[in-house]
Amino acid sequence: MALKVELKPHERIIIGSCVITNTDQRARLLIDGEKIPILREKDILTPETADTPAKLIYLSVQLMYISPEPDINHGTYFNLLRELVTAAPSMWPIIEGININILSGDLYQALKEARKLVAYEKKLLDHARAKQAAKQAA
Repeated sequence: MALKVELKPHERIIIGSCVITNTDQRARLLIDGEKIPILREKDILTPETADTPAKLIYLSVQLMYISPEPDINHGTYFNLLRELVTAAPSMWPIIEGININILSGDLYQALKEARKLVAYEKKLLDHARAKQAAKQAA
């Protein structure tokens, strides 16, 4: 079954190892194939935008997902993972989900779990900022 993707004007998408940029009009693509990595622009992180520990983990999983040899990025991922779990042990359940999917070879699902990690990290950071603001206001 083909995947239907609609692109906004100038939106980018990664298909396999290619970055495709749409023209100035909406476009609809039908993508047929098995195990082809596909990432829409909204799901792509770059080294410049990966500015938190969870985003760096997401980036390393993303690199595994789009790489023909995902094992190359395992070392970076596990080093980042150790640092994050040490700093925020409450993230372990989400990380465990990412790990299970990486080990089973389902890198797209691992990437989805990594998105949850980024969202959880944002929640923790927002809570810490609110707590700090309340302290300063008192």
